[in-house]
Amino acid sequence: MINLAVFASGTGTNFDAIVKAIDDGKLDAKVVLMVCDKSNAKVIDKALKANIDTYVFDPKAFSSKMEYDNCIKLECQKRNVDLICLAGYMRIVSNVLLDAYPNRIINIHPSLLPAFKGKDAIKQAYMYGVKVMGVSIHYVNEDLDGGSIIAQKAFELNDMSFEQAESRIHEIEHELYPNTIKKIIEEDF
Repeated sequence: MINLAVFASGTGTNFDAIVKAIDDGKLDAKVVLMVCDKSNAKVIDKALKANIDTYVFDPKAFSSKMEYDNCIKLECQKRNVDLICLAGYMRIVSNVLLDAYPNRIINIHPSLLPAFKGKDAIKQAYMYGVKVMGVSIHYVNEDLDGGSIIAQKAFELNDMSFEQAESRIHEIEHELYPNTIKKIIEEDF
């Protein structure tokens, strides 16, 4: 069994999907740490309810990204984290974490990368008028949403409203992320 750290900044729906896959026996892993950069994020309560250790920090309390990433690295190392899963974590990780966990940090992104990188990707794609939308999971490197793609799943928009498209993206995320983590575990660990 491998140890996962899940990094999140918001409601934690992808966190929920990972924990559920573990609880349902579909994923041979354990979430040993949830890292969050927002003290009021809903994901914190979800982690505490699931008896998962949390590390919540205020980036403004640190002099640099390197300083808080070093603290995160130490928290991960204390718990023998094998794989870091970014799940709505709205910060770019520094070389402190990238060097400590080479090819062991993955991210889920709500677009078909390399298109629509960064924040508000669903809205960017929808407003652009794409005919196909989807989700990407990729290894994290120093470039924003630029690491090697591990998995993607697409769907045709047809006449979907923005809300319907956003809902479909989330459905795909909640299935694709645990399945991709499972594949990484089976192939790389």
